[in-house]
Amino acid sequence: MTVTKVQVVRLCGALLPARLAGISVALLKATALELAILAGHLLLYPSGIVQERRPAPRLAPPDAPRLPARDKPPVLLLHGFIDNRSVFVLLRRSLAQHGRQHVESLNYSPLTCDIRLAAELLGRHVEEICERTGQQRVDIVGHSLGGLIARYYAQRLGGDARVRTLVTLGTPHGGTRVVPLADAHPIVRQMRPGSDVVAELREPAPGCRTQFVSFWSELDQIMDPVETACVDHPDLSAQNVRVSGIGHLALPVHPAVASAIRQALDLADPAADTPASADGLTVA
Repeated sequence: MTVTKVQVVRLCGALLPARLAGISVALLKATALELAILAGHLLLYPSGIVQERRPAPRLAPPDAPRLPARDKPPVLLLHGFIDNRSVFVLLRRSLAQHGRQHVESLNYSPLTCDIRLAAELLGRHVEEICERTGQQRVDIVGHSLGGLIARYYAQRLGGDARVRTLVTLGTPHGGTRVVPLADAHPIVRQMRPGSDVVAELREPAPGCRTQFVSFWSELDQIMDPVETACVDHPDLSAQNVRVSGIGHLALPVHPAVASAIRQALDLADPAADTPASADGLTVA
């Protein structure tokens, strides 16, 4: 059958609006979900303002036999900009229900103005967790800015000796251009593409031992461009997982993402191929 030029033009003209309509419907669904999550999070927010209480370390007699360490290291959850640990209520429950016996959250002050200082605070907290639990390394899950703070600690402050796996959710690894008016806040300026912090993270990092798994969403309206949430560094062992169907706020909440996070943490080598990394993660 011969297809004429007119038929091709008509076919393209029919497909283009249909494709745009599909994108619009997906965006509308994702936006509606974002608004619902935001409303729920506003209700939970007060419950996460106070710093989490830390269990006291158990002191064993000096001659007591040392028990073997658990296979799974502690998991530390680190929230995003102007947020607190309440954002991880569902993810924390999911991790605990699937064998993670030690999960903690860290609040950093909303007045924090420097990613470097926040990374130093994170480092002190990680050392305290290792001392308290007897573990040598931890896993970290960071949402948005939290992932950038954790990456700076692992890559620039020697934290790779302590951080086995870093999972980031919608983190502006390459800087984001969204909401230019927010530049009044110094930590927002550090999340811009041309900032000193972003430039430092592009510098060589030979021998970095941390495994990176970054989840990025094609409908993330906080990441501009959306690919900035991918880890792109020649010295880092990184796996980028594309998520379809949800936006920025849904990443630490959606059960399908939680399942993929558990899978990434449970793998001995998170950079290995998984169904999520091979085909992306469609959640809606």
